[in-house]
Amino acid sequence: MSQHIAPPRSSGFLTPGILPDDLPTDVIASLLAAVGDLSFILARDGTVLDVAVSQADLANHGFDGWIGDSWIAAMTAESRGKAAEMIAAALAGEPARWRQVNHLAAGGDVPLRYLVMALGNSDRLIAIGRDMRAAAEMQQRLLHTQQSLERDYIRLRQAETRYRLLFDLAADAVMIVDGQTRRIREANPAAHRLLDAREGALIGNPVSSIVAEDRREDLVAYLGASEASDSTDAIVLHLAETGHEVRLSARLFRQSRAPMLIVRIEPVDAAEAEHRLDHTLHDVLDRMPDAFVLIDRDQRVLTANTAFVELAEMPSVERVLGNPVGTWLARPGRELDLIIAQLREHGSVHNVATILRGAAGAQEDVEVSGVTAAMEGRDCFGLTIRNVTRRLRDTPTSTDLPRSVEQLVELVGRMSLKDIVRESTDMIERLCIEAALTYTSDNRASAAEILGLSRQSLYSKLHRHGFANSQGSDS
Repeated sequence: MSQHIAPPRSSGFLTPGILPDDLPTDVIASLLAAVGDLSFILARDGTVLDVAVSQADLANHGFDGWIGDSWIAAMTAESRGKAAEMIAAALAGEPARWRQVNHLAAGGDVPLRYLVMALGNSDRLIAIGRDMRAAAEMQQRLLHTQQSLERDYIRLRQAETRYRLLFDLAADAVMIVDGQTRRIREANPAAHRLLDAREGALIGNPVSSIVAEDRREDLVAYLGASEASDSTDAIVLHLAETGHEVRLSARLFRQSRAPMLIVRIEPVDAAEAEHRLDHTLHDVLDRMPDAFVLIDRDQRVLTANTAFVELAEMPSVERVLGNPVGTWLARPGRELDLIIAQLREHGSVHNVATILRGAAGAQEDVEVSGVTAAMEGRDCFGLTIRNVTRRLRDTPTSTDLPRSVEQLVELVGRMSLKDIVRESTDMIERLCIEAALTYTSDNRASAAEILGLSRQSLYSKLHRHGFANSQGSDS
């Protein structure tokens, strides 16, 4: 037989008649006002007849000025339907229930939780409200905390994904070893290939099992030394399965306060080949006919080949290292800074015309090409410098104006606007003087006249443009 469960009572106090029937009206009003933080006496149509504010903070929102106004109209649009339903339920005699609405009040929206009831047999209603601002603020803080946790979780997942991709795609054999148990926690595919193990077979095994039995104690001792110092040199061991010689290095890090070791394994043959390749590249650069120089971000020479030392007229490469490359390369001013700026912005420059000044006073026309590279986490710049003095000397001088203008346009980005304007002015002045001398059959007096210059001014310009030694008549 099923047990009947009675519905919860909603009639108020359990003992009927415990309250006196002749309570004074002012006592009833005081009781109703004290029940909530904010109470309204309403007409059947929702007009505010009276208001009682028992919480000091709510008094600053101007509720006491709503008498005669519509209680529903003073709410936000999404709350007005709830207010109308509460009034309708109270007039119909339905059980009252608490519902939250938001008021449009001075200083911003105010969230309140209301209970609307009929006042006896009269046509008046009472709306008892409780301030929900503290709860709303707590909910808002909880929401912000939740969103912050979600953002942190997403960032953590993204970082984990990047780590996993780098770990799996790395060409170097890498393992993560537990610092306490000395067991392999993770190993990338390159480590499995190098150790001739199937995918996942290394996980959980002692790290000492990867090397020859007679060298396992040496590996354990090396890992202990790596935990104590970050400057421990790599150790050379033989693998257990293949017997190949490898160079093994380890570095300590902590994960969840537990010591972990990241172990890198490198075949000795590959390391030696890389060393030989570096030596070969250095030898090739040193024997290049074109000058080469490597500079740091401060434009100081890190290394240079023999051709650069010869162009700079220095006795040895040691005398060049550490000095600003601007001591020899480029014209005084900002020309070298412009080349470096182009390198930083675009990563490379090609055939920039400039000069190289030797320590003994010689000056050569050169073309500079360069690239940006990273070395030990910092930018450096590699410059190849080609001597073009002989090529320029053997090339006939062209007086074709459009080609000269094209050459000037190519200077944009290599020189400042001021220097380009000065260069173009000098070019036009030289071309006009050459044309005047050609027109007058090298008669300087006539050339000065058609150019509108005095003879002294023309002679000065001839000297500046290198025409001072040319044969010509002054009459």
